[in-house]
Amino acid sequence: MKEIPIWEKGNLSLEEAAAYSGIGINKLRDLSSHENCRFVLWVGNKRLIKRRLFDQYIEQAYSI
Repeated sequence: MKEIPIWEKGNLSLEEAAAYSGIGINKLRDLSSHENCRFVLWVGNKRLIKRRLFDQYIEQAYSI
C-alpha cells in the first residue's frame, strides 16, 4: 500500500499533527478538547485534526 504524505492528508491523528506542526500531543489535546474547536473531528472516541482548518488556526494565532 502506498503511504500518503502528511501534507496531503485531510485529517491527521494527534501523533501526525504533532509531527506536522511541532506542537506537542498534550497541547494539541488541550486545544482540541474545547467544545467550539473548529479543527477537530471526533470519530467515536478517536480525535482527528482537520489539517486545513488547523493550518488556518495556526496562521491566525498569536500564541499557543
